Amino acid sequence: MEEFTSVPAIQELHAEHTANETQIKEKETGLQPETCDVNFPQPDKESTSQKSKERKCTGKEPFMCGECGYQTVRKDHILRHMRTHTGERPYKCDQCDYSAGRKSTLDRHLANHAGVKPYACGECGYRTAKKAHLSQHMRSHTGEKPYRCDHCDYSATNKRTLCMHIQSKHTDEKPFMCGECGYRTNQKCHLAVHMRIHTGEKPYKCDQCDYSAAVKCTLDLHLANHTDKKPYMCGACGYRTVTKYKLSQHTRTHTGNKQYKCDQCDYSAKAKFTLDQHRAKHTGEKPYMCGKCEYRTSHRGHLISHMNTHTGEKPYKCDRCDYSAARKSQLDIHLAKHTGEKRYMCEICGHRTADKICLTLHIRTHTGEKPHKCDQCDYSAAQKCSLRKHIAKHTGEKPYMCERCGFRTARKSTLFQHMKIHTDTGEKLQV
Repeated sequence: MEEFTSVPAIQELHAEHTANETQIKEKETGLQPETCDVNFPQPDKESTSQKSKERKCTGKEPFMCGECGYQTVRKDHILRHMRTHTGERPYKCDQCDYSAGRKSTLDRHLANHAGVKPYACGECGYRTAKKAHLSQHMRSHTGEKPYRCDHCDYSATNKRTLCMHIQSKHTDEKPFMCGECGYRTNQKCHLAVHMRIHTGEKPYKCDQCDYSAAVKCTLDLHLANHTDKKPYMCGACGYRTVTKYKLSQHTRTHTGNKQYKCDQCDYSAKAKFTLDQHRAKHTGEKPYMCGKCEYRTSHRGHLISHMNTHTGEKPYKCDRCDYSAARKSQLDIHLAKHTGEKRYMCEICGHRTADKICLTLHIRTHTGEKPHKCDQCDYSAAQKCSLRKHIAKHTGEKPYMCERCGFRTARKSTLFQHMKIHTDTGEKLQV
């Protein structure tokens, strides 16, 4: 069995016999080849079968990368793999400065220039430039999840999602670390997206306005604002949305289904990211840190919103007035003032509201749920802000201060009430 542990050796071998491979091809076409002292074996069924048997016995592949230990049975795969270390991108686009390490990647890029999307879904009209993407899309209709985890009962529609699941749930390894704030992750792509928080890079541009986004899914949601197309509709209340995922989340407001369970307490959530945020309360982990102040959080979205307090950026614009907001949720609440729409309804009493969070809080008045627990006594609250006010009694902290007289209080509402003293006094003095 051949084993190549040195990449330069592989490349030298490849270059040394390129001419000889050409001669073999010429022989197949009837041309007289020149003599060669090296016997360069051609793949056949017998040799391939023998290598397969050897791999099963030894558990080794014949070609190995000297940089990272990657192994493969094919020489073209090891040469292609080495480009991930060298950064070589030999396939160039003739219409822009894009280059790729693989021809298939370049072909997908070229489809963006041509705008060709020959593969169409017969169910919903979705089109794509790649057949594999259509196959994955069709599983959203059929519900098929052929990739199964051998550690638990999880299954996925594609192999990449399964790999991400295994790395995040069944291994504690997080080899990718941010040099700015110490954030760690098990996915290289997650680190790349995280770094944009620090750099401010927003590579995804809207072709209809000056909006840009750090991640593609955010741009896709923004583009829906231009088309007003919301293909996913709730059969119970008529709510419409641009993504299937949001419809799935909305449907749970009717069913009350909270399928994501905490393994450390009796908390449950309707969405996975909500459960992830809750789990951070048990671990105390806050991997996202602001580079301009000491603010830390367990949620990436919270850090992005926080950064806007430093920059003053309000990227979410109202298309009916000059209002702008730092958060999309704030814009959604504002837009309801224009439309008068109150799409969230309580099924117990019929109360309607424009804000999903307000509905959640309202439902707790019926259920009596108080998920926010004090870790110093048995107090619990339905709202997080109520818990913060309570904790201030334990700590004695009074963060709200009057700039006119120095009065301090633990509650923002108390400060507002106090400020009226100065306002009323000022009005009386004017009289």
